[in-house]
Amino acid sequence: MDFLRVTNISKKHGADFLLDNISFSQTAGHRIAIAGETGSGKTTLMRIIAGLGQADSGNVFFEGKQVKGVDEKLMPGHKGIACLSQHFELPNKYRVSELLAYANDLTHEANEELYAVCDIQHLMHRWSHTLSGGEKQRVALAKLLTTAPRLLLLDEPYSNLDLHHRRQLKNVVWNLGEKLGVTCMLISHEPDDILPWADEVFVMRYGRIIQQGAPREVYKQPNSEYVAGLLGPYNTMSTALATSLGLPPNGLPIVRPEDITLSTNKVGVPAIIDRILYLGGHCELIVIAEGQLLTMSLPNGRYKKGDIIQIQIKTTGI
Repeated sequence: MDFLRVTNISKKHGADFLLDNISFSQTAGHRIAIAGETGSGKTTLMRIIAGLGQADSGNVFFEGKQVKGVDEKLMPGHKGIACLSQHFELPNKYRVSELLAYANDLTHEANEELYAVCDIQHLMHRWSHTLSGGEKQRVALAKLLTTAPRLLLLDEPYSNLDLHHRRQLKNVVWNLGEKLGVTCMLISHEPDDILPWADEVFVMRYGRIIQQGAPREVYKQPNSEYVAGLLGPYNTMSTALATSLGLPPNGLPIVRPEDITLSTNKVGVPAIIDRILYLGGHCELIVIAEGQLLTMSLPNGRYKKGDIIQIQIKTTGI
């Protein structure tokens, strides 16, 4: 029996498909990340999985039981599934301890472990309206987790957070699976949110899943420029330049910046450095090779605008 099974889910708005025949399954503990442009159907799909939306056709089964849509039951939602929206809200004029105590059936020990994982023990006596955005989000997440869900759906959980609070919440989400055994599915626009975390990536466009696979596979072998662009910077090459660099003639001429490197044996394609971008732990060189602009990612070094270098494609890792 699948932990989660989504079968032929479709939904239309007028003549347009919001979701077009979506099917997939998820095993317990398997981390799925969903990427896609705005309007691709990500949130609509997630809400239907949670029982907070309504499909026109198809079915969702969670632990063998059908997840009914909002038109099929009085109270929306499904027992065992929780969904953290990017538009989460906390009631004002309550202490955090009061918010978390309401409708909380967990034992004292389970609550203490949950609050430690969410890093909110020090917030218990604070008023909800005095919390920062990152603190509010962790409290809202803890509140959902007091219902002991087995599946947690996260819709753009990091989108409104600064770098410090993004890192905090990412650590919390990672620990949900490692320490609490909660299976997660996550929507994000950011490669840094998806690639280090996910076991599998779904890329959506026009209501369909157009590519899915392990993060490395989808990142290194995108089936289109659309997929490549969602997961990070990339170069598209002319057929002539791709041939000069030894790329397969029938492949998609997309190369990530880190896969272009300096030639150590003078064999390669000459390129002139046009710009140097310092990015802390590494730098990006914007170079011109055979009349085409390329971006390459390299360790920091003594590069100068106007230098002529030899470039090649790494023979491993693509």
